[in-house]
Amino acid sequence: MSAPVHPGVALFKGEKPFPVIPSCDHYAGSEKLMLRALALQDSIGPVFDLTCDCEDGAQAGREKEHAEMIVRVLNGPANKRKMAGVRVHDPAHAHWKQDLDILVGGAGDVLSHITLPKAHGAKQVAEAISYLQQVAARSGIRRRIPIHVIIETHGALRQAWDIAALPWMQSLAFGLMDFVSDHHGALGAAAMRSPGQFEHKLIVRAKAEIVAAALANGIVPAHNVTPELKDAAVVHADARRARNEFGFLRMWSIYPAQIQPIVDAMKPDHSEVENGAAILLAAQKTDWGPIQYAGELHDRATYRYYWEMLQKARVTGVAIPAEAERAFFG
Repeated sequence: MSAPVHPGVALFKGEKPFPVIPSCDHYAGSEKLMLRALALQDSIGPVFDLTCDCEDGAQAGREKEHAEMIVRVLNGPANKRKMAGVRVHDPAHAHWKQDLDILVGGAGDVLSHITLPKAHGAKQVAEAISYLQQVAARSGIRRRIPIHVIIETHGALRQAWDIAALPWMQSLAFGLMDFVSDHHGALGAAAMRSPGQFEHKLIVRAKAEIVAAALANGIVPAHNVTPELKDAAVVHADARRARNEFGFLRMWSIYPAQIQPIVDAMKPDHSEVENGAAILLAAQKTDWGPIQYAGELHDRATYRYYWEMLQKARVTGVAIPAEAERAFFG
């Protein structure tokens, strides 16, 4: 009797797998805050990524020292889960190549991702990725370092589909604050927070376009921050609207109290996880042919949906039935 075929093999032959990454991306700009975030990451589990910030975190004139500090932190004992990346300076900044030289050269084997901000189009992003690849090759880094790009200018939004299709891309994010500022007063400050950020037609258009471009190219759409730092209900509501109304699968955090509300809002429903696990186990026993479950027909389309949902459940801390855990993740 042949061994059961794993869903990752049976359902996605020859296709690029969709990235399974945490639904929260937490930003920290100082060594103190980075170490705190890494300690929290270790204590509550792998439910959020950390992005060490060179762009807004580095003091002017001390960019080199800041990047070197991040290399020390990422290579140090605090980075136990290896779920930390970095946001470098934008491609128009004088230090963006130096950032990559230091960070990729010094920590390329442990970087979970590199985030590129404020690009003005696909050509600029492509040039940055090409330089990153050159640095990786020079440094003997054999892995592909996942690239996240922030869409926060008119040019980048216009070319979001081309950007999403570039090599090594893993996530396309929306930079709301800079995008609003780039409208020269045509958008009021109310568009930077709720409910305006979910209702103004220009913001709705931008968010929908970013999500569509990301998902069509098999990468993760990431939502902007909420300026509310401590009110968990507001953070949860923003994350829930981003997930349910627009299809975002990830959201930024800029304060530790925002992390858990974002994760809770983005995680799959536990009852759906249980049903999905049962459907996949039954399908595996029939070699992934069509089945009936609870009076409904299921086939490869629903199997793919539930398999990706189970993977998402694991990175958001949702418990998976023991039999499915053994069969699919053992």
